Amino acid sequence: MKKRTHNCGELRKEAAGNQVVLAGWIDSVRDHGGVLFVDLRDREGLTQVVVHPGNQTIDEALAHFKTESVLEVEGEVVLREPETINPRMKTGEIEVSATSVELLNRSKTPPFPMDDEKADKVNEDLRLRFRYMDLRRPRNLEVLRLRHRATQAVRQYLDEVGFLEIETPSLFKSTPEGAREFLVPSRLNPNEYYALVQSPQQYKQMLMVAGVEKYFQIARCFRDEDLRADRQPEFTQIDLEMSFIDREDMYALVEGLMKRVWKDAVGVDVPTPFPRLSYDEVMNRFGSDKPDTRFDMEITDFSDTFAESGFKVFAGTIANGGVVKAINAKGLADLTQGELKGLEEAARSLGAKGLAFIKAEKGEWKSPILKFLSEEEQQALRERLNVEDGDVVFFAAGEWESACTILGRVRLDSAKLLEKRGKITRDPADYRFLWVIEFPLMLFDEEAGRYTAAHHPFTSPVPEDLELLDSDPKAVRGQHYDLVLNGVELGGGSIRIHQPDLQKKVFEDVLGLPKDVVQERFGYMLEAFSYGAPPHGGIAFGLDRLTAILANRPSIRDVIAFPKTQKGQDLMASSPSPVSEKQLRDLFIRNVEPVRDDENS
Repeated sequence: MKKRTHNCGELRKEAAGNQVVLAGWIDSVRDHGGVLFVDLRDREGLTQVVVHPGNQTIDEALAHFKTESVLEVEGEVVLREPETINPRMKTGEIEVSATSVELLNRSKTPPFPMDDEKADKVNEDLRLRFRYMDLRRPRNLEVLRLRHRATQAVRQYLDEVGFLEIETPSLFKSTPEGAREFLVPSRLNPNEYYALVQSPQQYKQMLMVAGVEKYFQIARCFRDEDLRADRQPEFTQIDLEMSFIDREDMYALVEGLMKRVWKDAVGVDVPTPFPRLSYDEVMNRFGSDKPDTRFDMEITDFSDTFAESGFKVFAGTIANGGVVKAINAKGLADLTQGELKGLEEAARSLGAKGLAFIKAEKGEWKSPILKFLSEEEQQALRERLNVEDGDVVFFAAGEWESACTILGRVRLDSAKLLEKRGKITRDPADYRFLWVIEFPLMLFDEEAGRYTAAHHPFTSPVPEDLELLDSDPKAVRGQHYDLVLNGVELGGGSIRIHQPDLQKKVFEDVLGLPKDVVQERFGYMLEAFSYGAPPHGGIAFGLDRLTAILANRPSIRDVIAFPKTQKGQDLMASSPSPVSEKQLRDLFIRNVEPVRDDENS
């Protein structure tokens, strides 16, 4: 094998007359009267190679020319005839006239077409089974390059502002109050287990106690969750923590980081600072704590309008402490019965009993509830929602958070229907960053009969709400912040509790954890805080989600080199797989037969 001199996307007309050596994969072969035109591809691009039969070594190789075979070519760079120049190729002004070729490896027929348009229609399981072939496609290789650029931008920016990149352990202790964990048996400590870390949270706080001051890590994390488009059992976080800061410092740092990543990765200059909205405001306006603000259709509260309504469903809800809210899906009055049913089912899935609506069509309003609404109530709807012909108004009535969430879902689903009709546009390159702040510190779990941390138990309360921690924990706001982009939560973090007494109080008095449980799970942390923990805070971003947005891909599986399926399987490597009885004995583990669903019923 000769040493290649150039890649397949590098040669230009200035190289004409040079002898070169290229190597790559055969992208296509065209026979023009016995002369072969081969598009040779590597990760940098394509070069057209002209192969003239007649040379014995060339003729021997020609017999095995097949797409996706690995080929080495030596030859002279020549200018193409003007009429054959290909402006769509970076190397389209030249071609290489081969003087020798060597077939480095012959390929079998690919399991699916390598053409992007055709391959994208192939069953995903087949593409994951042959993931190395799927990744060979230029479109997918470019995603890996994009991910690399984004990661490099993160490292360079954080290095410039004084952060240290530090690795923390992947084997941690079990913390069962969080998401479901992957447990790892310890051979050296029989009947004891590690857990694969869900986040470096506690380790990075210990680094703050250690005086590191500015830490970051491109961290691998693991959660044994049910999977969907934005979930994988193993994923990557951009994880960071800083000492001696407040929320303003974190906002400024992250906005600078995002600005650098978008500039370096996709050449977009993101405007800063990012807007900030409280949790209450985004729920009231958009029905979501990760709102897509690229389109209007905001929620309006009509509780005052319907408090004395003749429509008993609305009036009764308000009398019982609930709310009545509505949105105007402008231009969607032409929705089909099937589309309306889909919206109703979405609302029911979130606890609604149905989905009340009013259509404005051909100068009149149509609705099953219209007969219960007074002229004054209809006028209030018309004025406050700017209801015009062609619009449809949707309602939700119930407890505040539930009503907001239901209309938030209807809002998004309506936007998809309007986008399909060409009536609104949600441009993926319209990057609407947003900080969502002042979340509740605590949520009350009715089933468990106790408070749970809305974010995690290390989040510090907003200082002015601290006195409410004893009397009304649900009213306490946390110093928690989420960075949202186009309806996706990119990451979240908080200013942490650094005082041992306050942290102990949250664990025991507010969350109701027994003292022995607190000591077992967090004793080392409370002890560390007693040795002078600095004020600190941090944040973590999903690198997979971030890359998916940069690449305009619908699933994070598309931007991970070797993702798992929705069943958590690696189809290429056939993982997970059974292990031998000896391996289990060494770990003091015994298999049990899984219980079938019908045995549980």
